[in-house]
Amino acid sequence: MKYLTEWKNILLNNKKVVENYFFMTVLQILNSFFYLLIYPYLIRTLGANSYGIYVFALSVITYFITFISFGFDMPGVKAIAENADNKAAKEQTLSAVFTAKIYLEFAALLVFSVLVFSIPFFRKNYILYFILFSQTLANVLFPQWYFQGIQRMRTVTFIQLGFKILTLPFIFLLIKTSSDFTTFAAISTSGILAGAITAFLLIRYIDGLKIVWQPINALKNSYKDAFPFFASGAVGVLKEQSIIQIIGIFLNFTDVAIYDFANKIILLPRTIFSSLNGAIFPKIIQNYVGENVRKIIKTEYFIGLAVIVGVALLGGVAVKILGGAPMAASYPTAIILSVTVLTWLVVGAYINFIFIPNKKYYYVTKNQILALVSFVVYAVIGLLYMQNVYVMAAALSLSGLTEIVYTQFITSKNRLLK
Repeated sequence: MKYLTEWKNILLNNKKVVENYFFMTVLQILNSFFYLLIYPYLIRTLGANSYGIYVFALSVITYFITFISFGFDMPGVKAIAENADNKAAKEQTLSAVFTAKIYLEFAALLVFSVLVFSIPFFRKNYILYFILFSQTLANVLFPQWYFQGIQRMRTVTFIQLGFKILTLPFIFLLIKTSSDFTTFAAISTSGILAGAITAFLLIRYIDGLKIVWQPINALKNSYKDAFPFFASGAVGVLKEQSIIQIIGIFLNFTDVAIYDFANKIILLPRTIFSSLNGAIFPKIIQNYVGENVRKIIKTEYFIGLAVIVGVALLGGVAVKILGGAPMAASYPTAIILSVTVLTWLVVGAYINFIFIPNKKYYYVTKNQILALVSFVVYAVIGLLYMQNVYVMAAALSLSGLTEIVYTQFITSKNRLLK
């Protein structure tokens, strides 16, 4: 009874954190369920090869989304959380990030256009690539980091879920053959852009915050502060997305679909728990206690191991029901990838609750560089013996475990957790 009372008091004293985590988690769960809901129809209608082409193209666009994001989100969350009641400070942060991203949007569009029209591999499906590239605008217009900073993630959840539901009838009505992957891209992109525009208008007219254009010379500090996060995020994205690129170029698009399906299976538990660090972050920043951080890390180790066991027990059933026999290879791939849930949680805790509060941003970058280099080494060694999708999944998981070892070593060596 005493134990329950203590937990009740903890929840009551951290209502905003609980609410923020709940809606961040619900958003990710619903996103995962949405794609799992339509997956059986898409994989059977488009076929593994056409669906693989779509996944490959989207992975290319992810590089540009990462470039345009430029690591602004984490400093943005921090600035908004520290000035939640300061309208002028919030307007300044929003204006700086919005303008900085627009400059990068123009640069990205120029580079992207040159690549698409000069490389035959991309030019063959140029309409698909340009449709998906328009999703970069959603990253500019929808500052999810702002809602996270003011601990109002329910708004993000309602907007994104609402527009995803609106796209469902169009998917089932218009996607009929394997050649309709471009149509699917257009439908999904339209829903994303509509949600982004809605969020932008809400901030402007409901929250009453004005976004003012900033000259580029006034944004030097914004780029400088965000760069370590960009470098860290870019290396991480390069590591994960290069798997799809390697599979698509050196294996085939069917294997791309197999890897993507396995990733979707482990995405649900990963996003459920990876949201935990983001939800707790504002509270930890406001009242930093080392012992609390230790408890969080221990708990996340336990959660990660539980997820690995859960995927091993239930993943086979999910593959059989959602993907069918042609996607059977996704099950062992998912088991291997489930290790990344543990690494995302633990490494994320070290970064959010130890490196960032201690302003050791360069360790975040070094960690990601180590992750990329170790992934390449593991992948090359593996591919010398086997050329299949399992090797790439194993290389990703092993690089994640390498990150854990590194973050623990740095924390202990520099006595960052007191």
